[in-house]
Amino acid sequence: MAFSLAKRGYNLLLVARSSNELDLVKGLLEDKFRITVEILAADLSQQSSAKAVAEWVEHGNWPVSILINNAGYGLWGNFSDLQLSEQLNMLQLNISTLIELTHSFIPLLKQHQQSYILNLASTAAYQAVPTLALYSASKSFVLSFTRALRYELKNTPISVTCLSPGPVDTGFAERAGLNALSKLAQTFNMKPEQVAEFAIRGMLKRKAEIIPGVTNVISAFATRLLPKSFIENAAAGIYKVS
Repeated sequence: MAFSLAKRGYNLLLVARSSNELDLVKGLLEDKFRITVEILAADLSQQSSAKAVAEWVEHGNWPVSILINNAGYGLWGNFSDLQLSEQLNMLQLNISTLIELTHSFIPLLKQHQQSYILNLASTAAYQAVPTLALYSASKSFVLSFTRALRYELKNTPISVTCLSPGPVDTGFAERAGLNALSKLAQTFNMKPEQVAEFAIRGMLKRKAEIIPGVTNVISAFATRLLPKSFIENAAAGIYKVS
């Protein structure tokens, strides 16, 4: 997404855990696109992180016109078997930090003639997913919150969009502990560059929801037509714990 915005001439503020990777991306973007990139190394799963980001932006006095809440991860396994602390940490990142950042940046975004919020959900937002119970629930929250916020802000300069991709060729599966499904993922994975460009185009067109890929669109639509028990059984069959 950073590269998709950079090629359109946007200066960027990037936040991630790894300072080394941020330095690398900063150099690549500035050299290739002749833009300005500021970076902040921070673990957004920590409760104080959203406040630290907001204070960093305030101190820099940067005119933010786009907020992309892209950070998030999942945990695979039965809810009762996974460590509660790890699951709460996931919810802090997937939900609480997203809420805090959004609330902090809305006043800045309102200062522009046109501005944008892009929240990252998942096709998992459209149904319950056994063994990814809290992850899918967190993404359902993101989808519902984003649509409600979009309505609340419809008479402001801020357009609010939700991105709900299916499998993407990133480190998500490894972080979630889904290595056993690596071959299946290779079949359905989309390239991150492809999804990012799809997302930025849709955001700039002020779309409410973006679901990249025809298969993912059909899957999300099917959840509205088929019985929930059928969808849940199908999902459980794919992600079941051996």
